[in-house]
Amino acid sequence: MAIEIKHLEAHGKLPPVAWLRAPETIAVINALTEEGTEVRFVGGCVRDALRNKVAHDIDLATPDHPEKVINLLIQAGIQAVPTGIDHGTVTAVVDGKSFEITSLRIDLEADGRRAVIGFTDNWVIDAKRRDFTFNALSASIDGDVYDPTSGLWDLAHGQVRFIGNAHDRIAEDYLRILRYFRFYGELGRPPIDSEALAAIRHFAKNLSKLSGERIRSEFFKILCVPDPAEILIKMRGSNVLDKILPEAGDPGVLRLINWFETRAINIDGINPDPIRHLAALICANIRNTDKLALRLRLSNKDRARLKILCSPPIKIAPDMGNLLENKILRKYGLDLFRDLSLLAWGEEMHGYGLLPSDRKQSWVSMLERTASWVSPIFSLTGEDVKELGIEPGPRIGELLALVENWWESSGYVANRQLCLDRLFKEANRQ
Repeated sequence: MAIEIKHLEAHGKLPPVAWLRAPETIAVINALTEEGTEVRFVGGCVRDALRNKVAHDIDLATPDHPEKVINLLIQAGIQAVPTGIDHGTVTAVVDGKSFEITSLRIDLEADGRRAVIGFTDNWVIDAKRRDFTFNALSASIDGDVYDPTSGLWDLAHGQVRFIGNAHDRIAEDYLRILRYFRFYGELGRPPIDSEALAAIRHFAKNLSKLSGERIRSEFFKILCVPDPAEILIKMRGSNVLDKILPEAGDPGVLRLINWFETRAINIDGINPDPIRHLAALICANIRNTDKLALRLRLSNKDRARLKILCSPPIKIAPDMGNLLENKILRKYGLDLFRDLSLLAWGEEMHGYGLLPSDRKQSWVSMLERTASWVSPIFSLTGEDVKELGIEPGPRIGELLALVENWWESSGYVANRQLCLDRLFKEANRQ
């Protein structure tokens, strides 16, 4: 008769991390262990701590069922939010900091899109239902690390390895295909796992069964890994990219833009961005982005931004002159100006190859010059026009636009009085 293993000896120790001893963390741990239950940190916070990376989300696991978790938190005066109670997840909120707490689980059924789960008190069973070996790591409040699937070795050597059989893990949840490429892009080292790629190719066609929200969330993370172009090439070779983004073109412009953002320039506010990277990947192949935005369930803001980036309203160049540069900045804002500049620079460099050093410096200088740009404020309003006796209607907007264009063309130096004088002249012009 097989012996059921519920616990393992600790295999390592977390390095000193601030979140482990933060007052909010201690408050949640004290609440959950009030009756002696063992609680551990799981997931990304453990993985990131071992890589000396900043953890953005602190997740915990407990043998207690969700209802008991809620009661323990409430008794301790901690806000408890049943964010995913059907799947065993409760969120604790302490001083604005959120902690996701999930009961130990076992999969009863899984069809690639969703799972029916049950609860268990077995840490090993819970660990082995996860996707990759380094995601099965857990740690106690004392920093002891538990490793039932050799995740520490894989993490140290940059190996992204499914727990058990890759085919079985992907069959449980097709999103693990994208998660594989995301983690390989974040921390993987060659050689890539051939067994994993074979399973990915087999199940790639099933990605169409996933919701747009799930695909978008994971794909946007892939677009911001250290070398997204290289990962996208691997995804294309595994029949994955064409399934989730048939609009994708040559990743060469994306490769260049990522190089600009991470190595070529060092300007506050310019960092890898998923919408900018998506635009770099698809712009050569698409102008109408509406269907893509709908398929990926983009927000209205992201949809509008992507549409402008793929159909630029104006051509950006570093030698276009300060007047036009300022007009574009005022009309579209600094963020969109940067997007359009980086895309234009990437397309130029991709089209012409290695640019002369002075041309490269002109792009850098423009981005540096505009980094501290503050939009000047036009001092006139419709009320100023009305005071001249102009009746409400289109004429008010026309006059304001005439004066504003004059003020802008003069380099924004005209003060309010000069603008009023100009308004008077325009209003009385025959």
